[in-house]
Amino acid sequence: MVNVIGKEDSIFNQFLMELRDIHIQQDSQRFRKNLYRMGEIFAYEISKTLDYKNMEVTTPLGTLNMSVLAEHPVLATILRAGLPLHEGLLHFFDKADSGFASAYRKYSKDEQFTIRLDYISLPSINDRILILSDPMLATGGSLVASLRGILETGTPKHIHIVSVVASEEGIAHVKKVFGLKKITLWMGAIDAELTAQAYIVPGIGDAGDLAFGKKGD
Repeated sequence: MVNVIGKEDSIFNQFLMELRDIHIQQDSQRFRKNLYRMGEIFAYEISKTLDYKNMEVTTPLGTLNMSVLAEHPVLATILRAGLPLHEGLLHFFDKADSGFASAYRKYSKDEQFTIRLDYISLPSINDRILILSDPMLATGGSLVASLRGILETGTPKHIHIVSVVASEEGIAHVKKVFGLKKITLWMGAIDAELTAQAYIVPGIGDAGDLAFGKKGD
């Protein structure tokens, strides 16, 4: 299943507009804050699909049964761009365990690139809900490489993939590699095009650079 949060009018689209705006996005603190707030919104929407149990709660004036999460998910993200989005998800799923993967494009002299996966650190994901976040889903290469590495460590019972902006090509690649039987995609928006350098159009730009500053050569 593919869910596109930005299809409906909500405050989410205000944050997305600011991420895209070439002038507003020069404020890296605001850029990070908007990713954080969008992570919270994604967490709220995902929470509606999870399992719940009854719990008796004692108030100063009595007791009552309330519906609470039956289990807490594992949150994983792709460094470094995914950190603010991950923190927003973690703010709502505040009892979740966290994992991290380092995947990036390694460019050759002819501007072609391969995906390098250098690092994965995860808690147990066996038979648990996994939420994997990355702000941009362009070709899908980094996310596919990261998820393949993550799945070598265990088998979750369901996977939620969260991206702020995705390309149609990236979504198609994820579907081709993994299918959607045990995967739900949560996208902020889906853009139609990729440039020759595999950047999403109109997209946002390099989310990692905009959040944390340009990488050195």
